[in-house]
Amino acid sequence: MAKRVAIIGASSNRGKYGNKALRAFERQGYTVIPINPHETEIEGYRAYPSVLDVPGEIDMATVYVQPDAGVRVMEDIAKKHIPEVWLNPGADSPDVLARARELGLQPIQACSIMGIGESPGRF
Repeated sequence: MAKRVAIIGASSNRGKYGNKALRAFERQGYTVIPINPHETEIEGYRAYPSVLDVPGEIDMATVYVQPDAGVRVMEDIAKKHIPEVWLNPGADSPDVLARARELGLQPIQACSIMGIGESPGRF
């Protein structure tokens, strides 16, 4: 079964990394779940306001939000028990990292698009 990945900060703007990630993960066969409280649909997928609103388990989260939102997002990820968390460049502030670790998360600080063998420039 395909891994379910939450793209936190997904966007319908194709120039933004939150959109590039959604398309890159989709291309690699993942089940993508866009998370954005301001959009209802992105690239044909239903968007959810938070990971807490998504039914069922989520295997992985990749985060593309500003650090002020990121601290709160870490709390949602911990409550949802998402085992794999990627903090992409720009989302990996010291405050977000500290909060993630306080909550028992072990975030990966790297570009998740590159992590799955894709190049952001393709999208």
